[in-house]
Amino acid sequence: MTMNALAPPSDIATNLALSLIAASVAPVLLLDEELTIVAASVSFRDAFNVGFDDIPGARLADLGDGEWNTPQLWSLLKATAYGQASITAYEMELQSAEGPKYLVLNAQRLDSGIGQGIRLLLSIQDVTEMRASDREKDALVRDKAILVQEMQHRIANSLQIIASVLMQSVRKVGADESRDHLLDAHQRIMSVAAVQRQLTKSTLGDVELRGYFADLCRSIGDSMIRDHNRLRLTASVDDSVANSGKAVSLGLIVTELVINALKHAFPKDREGQITVDYRAIGPGWVLTVCDDGVGMPRGAGSPKPGLGTGIITALATQLGAVIQIVDAKPGVRASITCDPSLAHSS
Repeated sequence: MTMNALAPPSDIATNLALSLIAASVAPVLLLDEELTIVAASVSFRDAFNVGFDDIPGARLADLGDGEWNTPQLWSLLKATAYGQASITAYEMELQSAEGPKYLVLNAQRLDSGIGQGIRLLLSIQDVTEMRASDREKDALVRDKAILVQEMQHRIANSLQIIASVLMQSVRKVGADESRDHLLDAHQRIMSVAAVQRQLTKSTLGDVELRGYFADLCRSIGDSMIRDHNRLRLTASVDDSVANSGKAVSLGLIVTELVINALKHAFPKDREGQITVDYRAIGPGWVLTVCDDGVGMPRGAGSPKPGLGTGIITALATQLGAVIQIVDAKPGVRASITCDPSLAHSS
């Protein structure tokens, strides 16, 4: 065989490139500057029901029933062909005979060229099933949110019913001790209701603690403080956020400490103030509830630790925190401190 019988190297490279495009597993098109199809992969023809005889000399806009003839796609491809733009992860909806298909397109200009003139390599990914799955997932999330809201509404109603029944029992019971126990139970039900009510105002996930504590203190004050000019309850909180589980525990600790201060720190309508403070300190945090009331009880008549103390201790342990209650002179300061560094070093 003479040298003249051999194909030029450029023709060999072109034929090889066209063969690779035709055999591509992913749907691929090779276009010229007029967006005429130079080559198409078998996977493209199979995916979009294009016959082999429909390809030679056809423009992309002429395929099928004209579903590829969209002005925006046409403009982007033309701009890419002349180096004025590029197509990266461009999403489009293709209205085919089988229904809408959601596609992700990538196009690049082949500067080296395959044959004569400008060439564009257009790859296509069909994400129809993925988008359908995403929509189904979004619908499930919406349904879950609705169910959570309904559950929260039912919980709120149940707590109100229980609180009402307890108050009716308080009015009927004659013994002071029994009445006090029922009042304590009523206050705790109301504190749980206050926490639950504030959490319903937050979106699912993390809770912004500043607004959460402010609303919680406002709810407790509205239900238990008769004269806000004589007794004030305020919250000072940094920009911390917490997941809903931690927020519930913190909220219950706050309500227990505040209720305890309201019951014992200000006898005989004494004036004063209760302050709730929360600060993040490195990876840890400190929650403080401080009053300027009569201070810690002394002597044999001092009340013994009750259910509230047990609740606070259990919640603090659950959060990996420690409790410290000291005489603030005046008043009492209760601090709940979480310091992960101490836990790791112990």
